[in-house]
Amino acid sequence: MMDIERGIRVAVDTGDVTLGSEKSIQSLKLGKGRLAVVAANSPKEILEDVEYYANLSEIPFIVYEGTSVDLGSVCGKPFTVATLIINDPGDSTILEAMG
Repeated sequence: MMDIERGIRVAVDTGDVTLGSEKSIQSLKLGKGRLAVVAANSPKEILEDVEYYANLSEIPFIVYEGTSVDLGSVCGKPFTVATLIINDPGDSTILEAMG
């Protein structure tokens, strides 16, 4: 859990991350992104959409154990983040950790 949080934070700070369910699902539909992360308390339809499009695009996805509030603070944002896509992990090793 801690490694995932650190990995997300480093990716947000040093890489390219898409925040927000709508934008994230749009990216997945286009087959963009290297990893999708969904908060455990995301609405069921968002979780299902992310799972569906991630599988379709063969993009790995994880369900983050915390809430969207937790995920927002991991990203260093003052708002909730239900879904995010890591496009470029930057200095983060999160993709290797998923390996």
